[in-house]
Amino acid sequence: MPQTITRGYKTLLEEASAKIQTLPTQEAMALHGREDVVFVDLRDPRELEREGRIPGAVHCPRGMLEFWIDPESPYHKPVFAQDKTFVFFCAAGWRSALSAATAQDMGLKPVAHIEGGFTAWKKAGGPVEQLEPKT
Repeated sequence: MPQTITRGYKTLLEEASAKIQTLPTQEAMALHGREDVVFVDLRDPRELEREGRIPGAVHCPRGMLEFWIDPESPYHKPVFAQDKTFVFFCAAGWRSALSAATAQDMGLKPVAHIEGGFTAWKKAGGPVEQLEPKT
Protein backbone atom coordinates (compact mmCIF):
# COMPACT_ATOMS: atom_id res chain seq x y z
CA MET A 1 0.00 0.00 0.00
CA PRO A 2 1.51 3.38 -0.97
CA GLN A 3 2.07 6.07 1.63
CA THR A 4 -0.20 9.10 1.78
CA ILE A 5 1.60 12.22 2.95
CA THR A 6 -0.94 14.49 4.60
CA ARG A 7 1.36 17.41 5.51
CA GLY A 8 4.09 17.96 2.98
CA TYR A 9 7.19 20.12 3.25
CA LYS A 10 5.41 23.18 1.83
CA THR A 11 2.84 23.05 4.62
CA LEU A 12 5.55 22.53 7.23
CA LEU A 13 7.48 25.53 5.88
CA GLU A 14 4.36 27.71 5.87
CA GLU A 15 3.59 26.75 9.47
CA ALA A 16 7.16 27.40 10.57
CA SER A 17 7.37 30.74 8.75
CA ALA A 18 4.15 31.92 10.36
CA LYS A 19 5.62 31.67 13.85
CA ILE A 20 9.30 32.60 13.47
CA GLN A 21 11.25 35.71 12.59
CA THR A 22 12.68 35.71 9.09
CA LEU A 23 15.57 38.10 8.58
CA PRO A 24 16.25 39.65 5.19
CA THR A 25 19.90 39.15 4.27
CA GLN A 26 20.91 42.78 4.87
CA GLU A 27 19.36 42.69 8.34
CA ALA A 28 21.21 39.46 9.16
CA MET A 29 24.45 40.96 7.87
CA ALA A 30 23.99 43.90 10.26
CA LEU A 31 23.84 41.41 13.17
CA HIS A 32 27.00 39.57 12.15
CA GLY A 33 29.85 39.99 14.60
CA ARG A 34 27.71 41.17 17.50
CA GLU A 35 28.54 39.58 20.85
CA ASP A 36 24.87 38.95 21.63
CA VAL A 37 24.16 36.98 18.43
CA VAL A 38 25.08 33.41 17.50
CA PHE A 39 24.88 32.37 13.86
CA VAL A 40 24.08 28.65 13.55
CA ASP A 41 25.01 26.87 10.32
CA LEU A 42 22.85 23.80 9.78
CA ARG A 43 24.39 22.67 6.53
CA ASP A 44 26.08 19.35 5.91
CA PRO A 45 29.88 19.36 6.38
CA ARG A 46 30.32 18.78 2.63
CA GLU A 47 28.37 21.99 1.94
CA LEU A 48 30.69 23.94 4.22
CA GLU A 49 33.76 22.51 2.52
CA ARG A 50 32.38 23.27 -0.93
CA GLU A 51 30.78 26.69 -0.37
CA GLY A 52 32.60 28.15 2.64
CA ARG A 53 31.03 29.46 5.82
CA ILE A 54 30.03 32.61 7.63
CA PRO A 55 32.97 33.57 9.87
CA GLY A 56 32.30 32.80 13.52
CA ALA A 57 29.18 30.70 12.84
CA VAL A 58 28.61 27.63 14.99
CA HIS A 59 28.23 24.49 12.89
CA CYS A 60 25.36 22.31 14.08
CA PRO A 61 24.37 19.50 11.73
CA ARG A 62 20.59 19.61 11.34
CA GLY A 63 20.20 16.07 12.65
CA MET A 64 21.76 17.02 16.00
CA LEU A 65 19.90 20.30 16.66
CA GLU A 66 17.39 19.07 19.23
CA PHE A 67 20.04 17.08 21.09
CA TRP A 68 22.51 19.98 21.18
CA ILE A 69 19.85 22.44 22.43
CA ASP A 70 18.40 20.31 25.25
CA PRO A 71 20.50 20.64 28.44
CA GLU A 72 19.28 17.21 29.56
CA SER A 73 20.72 15.56 26.46
CA PRO A 74 24.13 13.87 26.71
CA TYR A 75 24.96 15.75 23.47
CA HIS A 76 24.06 19.23 24.80
CA LYS A 77 26.34 22.05 23.63
CA PRO A 78 26.80 24.98 26.05
CA VAL A 79 26.59 27.50 23.21
CA PHE A 80 22.82 26.90 23.20
CA ALA A 81 22.54 27.76 26.91
CA GLN A 82 23.76 31.32 26.35
CA ASP A 83 21.47 34.33 26.68
CA LYS A 84 21.84 35.38 23.05
CA THR A 85 19.88 35.66 19.83
CA PHE A 86 20.25 32.59 17.60
CA VAL A 87 20.20 33.12 13.84
CA PHE A 88 19.85 29.87 11.92
CA PHE A 89 20.78 29.38 8.30
CA CYS A 90 21.18 26.62 5.74
CA ALA A 91 21.72 26.76 1.98
CA ALA A 92 18.35 28.20 0.91
CA GLY A 93 16.32 28.80 4.08
CA TRP A 94 14.16 25.70 4.27
CA ARG A 95 16.07 23.71 6.88
CA SER A 96 16.70 26.87 8.86
CA ALA A 97 13.01 27.83 8.93
CA LEU A 98 12.10 24.39 10.27
CA SER A 99 15.02 24.49 12.71
CA ALA A 100 14.17 27.94 14.04
CA ALA A 101 10.58 26.80 14.63
CA THR A 102 11.78 23.65 16.41
CA ALA A 103 14.26 25.59 18.55
CA GLN A 104 11.57 28.10 19.45
CA ASP A 105 9.13 25.29 20.31
CA MET A 106 11.81 23.83 22.59
CA GLY A 107 12.06 27.16 24.45
CA LEU A 108 15.18 28.66 22.86
CA LYS A 109 14.67 32.38 22.34
CA PRO A 110 15.02 34.65 20.63
CA VAL A 111 15.55 32.84 17.35
CA ALA A 112 15.39 33.81 13.69
CA HIS A 113 16.54 32.51 10.34
CA ILE A 114 18.06 34.09 7.25
CA GLU A 115 15.73 34.42 4.27
CA GLY A 116 17.36 32.67 1.34
CA GLY A 117 20.04 31.14 3.57
CA PHE A 118 23.75 31.06 2.86
CA THR A 119 23.13 31.36 -0.89
CA ALA A 120 21.46 34.76 -0.40
CA TRP A 121 24.13 35.78 2.13
CA LYS A 122 26.91 35.02 -0.34
CA LYS A 123 25.08 36.72 -3.24
CA ALA A 124 24.60 39.87 -1.11
CA GLY A 125 28.34 40.03 -0.43
CA GLY A 126 28.25 38.85 3.17
CA PRO A 127 31.59 37.73 4.60
CA VAL A 128 32.54 34.17 3.73
CA GLU A 129 35.58 32.14 4.69
CA GLN A 130 36.75 29.01 2.95
CA LEU A 131 37.58 25.91 4.97
CA GLU A 132 40.89 24.20 4.57
CA PRO A 133 40.44 21.06 2.47
CA LYS A 134 40.69 17.84 4.44
CA THR A 135 43.52 15.61 3.36
